[in-house]
Amino acid sequence: MTISTHVLDAARGRPFAGIAVSLQRRDGTEVATAETDADGRIAGWGDGLAAGVYRLVFDTSQAAPFFPEVVLTFDYADPAQHYHVPLLLSPFAYSTYRGS
Repeated sequence: MTISTHVLDAARGRPFAGIAVSLQRRDGTEVATAETDADGRIAGWGDGLAAGVYRLVFDTSQAAPFFPEVVLTFDYADPAQHYHVPLLLSPFAYSTYRGS
């Protein structure tokens, strides 16, 4: 299955397009990079990845300068499942959850 993400502007209720995101192994080895599309999404990562701990590194320097980078670390325990890891971003706060 795959890993996907999206970035939402929580202050305005809109997606954030053009956010650079890196998918990395826990040791920092980069697996893939992409930018969020017009709907704030990146999909289709992870096909063929082994189970393990991964992280998404978001370059949020233009969107929320107080947080120039957001790193979300998660356990990709079952590659047979889809993992959706969204980021809700505002100027002075962010949150995440396991989506569907």
